[in-house]
Amino acid sequence: MMCVIGKDRGKRGRAARWATALALTATGFSALPAAQLQGTQKIVPPPVSPTIVAPQAPARPAPLPVLSPAQADQLRSLLAADAMVQGLRSAPPTPAAPLVGDALVRAALDHARAVHAGRLDGSDFDKDWGLRPPPYDPLPGFADAVRRDRLAAWIASLPPPYAGYDGLRKGLETYRAIAALGGWPTLASGPDLTLGATGPRVLALRQRLAIEDKAVVATGDTFDAELLAGVQRAQRRYGLNPAGVVSGKTLAALNVPATDRVRQIMANLERWRWLPQELPRDRIQVNIAAAIVTVFDGDTPVLSMRGVTGRPGHETPMLSSTINSIVLNPPWNVPTSIATNELWPKERKSPGYLKRNGFKVIDGTRLQQAAGTQSALGRYKFDFDNAYAVYLHDTPSRAKFASFDRLASHGCVRLEKPADLAKLLLKGDPTWTPEAIAAGVAKGDTQRVSLTRPVAVYLLYWTAFASSSGQMNFRDDPYGWDRALATKIEARSANQMLKLEELL
Repeated sequence: MMCVIGKDRGKRGRAARWATALALTATGFSALPAAQLQGTQKIVPPPVSPTIVAPQAPARPAPLPVLSPAQADQLRSLLAADAMVQGLRSAPPTPAAPLVGDALVRAALDHARAVHAGRLDGSDFDKDWGLRPPPYDPLPGFADAVRRDRLAAWIASLPPPYAGYDGLRKGLETYRAIAALGGWPTLASGPDLTLGATGPRVLALRQRLAIEDKAVVATGDTFDAELLAGVQRAQRRYGLNPAGVVSGKTLAALNVPATDRVRQIMANLERWRWLPQELPRDRIQVNIAAAIVTVFDGDTPVLSMRGVTGRPGHETPMLSSTINSIVLNPPWNVPTSIATNELWPKERKSPGYLKRNGFKVIDGTRLQQAAGTQSALGRYKFDFDNAYAVYLHDTPSRAKFASFDRLASHGCVRLEKPADLAKLLLKGDPTWTPEAIAAGVAKGDTQRVSLTRPVAVYLLYWTAFASSSGQMNFRDDPYGWDRALATKIEARSANQMLKLEELL
């Protein structure tokens, strides 16, 4: 309960500014404030002919490359295949008149933008989708590929160069194949299934699990130790408590249709395209949907811990930033909405609540909770610039870390192991050894410690991801962002199709 997520002018605006500048030039006055102009001697300036600025012709777009007949045939084939591989299409395109000439070239450029930087326009991004793909112009690279006759290599260079993206592409192929074979049947509800159970529901469970997990034997109607292990593996894949009991949440996860899993993978592939082509080697990644925090050295995780992220309605935003400092023993400046909606009502219900919990009123309106054992921010706060006023922090409330459903904050990210993270980020700083950090915390004074090596931080929303073994993992879509993204992509794709039809 820490924190809340908190045009360009057109041609007429530019024309107005030019008119103002020309008017000032014509009268001979500098742009003095009115108070300075009052009482001055009237000066009659000599006539001045205003300078006429000739309008500049708009820059001509670069000419589109001309394809040879062989290159056109190759490009059509490459685009059709790659659109499926990259998850841009749910099904192969229906046969139609083949694209030719500039229409084919523009289709190739649109494909490159979609694979390299995603399919959304800037206006499509929700306010909490703080990640934006860097600007990308595919024309120079495409023109060079045409000139050197290296179209296949150009297509291969477009996707994000990350193992996480490649894992999703392989998972997409696997789940498309499952969906093409009819997916899996819905498991019937009933009493919980656990070790020792028998009957047709156990057989159906085996058959369902075997579709995703080849280690599960698909025959037999007894819930034995081997099936127990298979159930636990499935529960881990879905982020559930691996107790081995098949009850409501496990049944719900197993009954999500294969076609929905395909769409889920496609949505996550899209979000990978919003990242830069090269991530900082040292970085912290938060998977918001899974509530997991991982510190990376290159592609190697060096520290992982559970987190607590924003509950629906108080979403943790997607963003990237840089941690420059750590605050030891931070006070908590309570956001107005939390004070109004939660804390003041508690004070009215139980007078003295605020004082008992270390809060004081500042400037007659704001609440601040003093640093210490009661502080909602615990002993560590990891600051980074962002437009949402969110950060990573410690917490005195540890119980939620034992839960498998950890979307419970007001938007900030609570850390299971904040002391370990502080030691790692300050490693190599002779002033802040582990002993010095512990002493600073124990002293109780609020101190801001600057990092000698700032570290990048990424808050990301992964509801589908592949493990190092290639096994797909899924999480719920708690914020509905997968569905929202699919809707926006479909609208944007329909727009592109209309433009393409106009070209034809």
